[in-house]
Amino acid sequence: MSIRNKVQLVGHVGQNPEIKEFGDSGKLARLSLATNEGYRNKEGQWVEQTTWHNLIGWRFVAERIEKYVQKGAYVMIEGKLVNRDYTDKDNVKRYITEVEVENFLILDKKSADSAGSYQSNGTSSENVIKASEEDENFPF
Repeated sequence: MSIRNKVQLVGHVGQNPEIKEFGDSGKLARLSLATNEGYRNKEGQWVEQTTWHNLIGWRFVAERIEKYVQKGAYVMIEGKLVNRDYTDKDNVKRYITEVEVENFLILDKKSADSAGSYQSNGTSSENVIKASEEDENFPF
């Protein structure tokens, strides 16, 4: 039995990606994604709940995020959960869970048009960004 760490999310990007460069080591992209779920409460009223997810992308994925993704874009991402900890400026240990993006697909026509990769049927495979195929060319 294969056990995998796999995440798929569909939502809207909350802010323009923050890009950090590490010299020859590559790039890191940070952004947030809002997903929505709805349910009926005890009173029978429809309640919409938004969840924010922290996303990161490295190297080739970060380059593609920087080039194609902007605030408000409607995207589907695939990746894996990554847990890490750090010590803040007050010397308090903090824990964070992020989704490391491996692939993404631009779902809205407006964002895809600005990326120059949208086709009229909306199913262009050019919209899918796969890190695994391109990362083989990186020496790190």
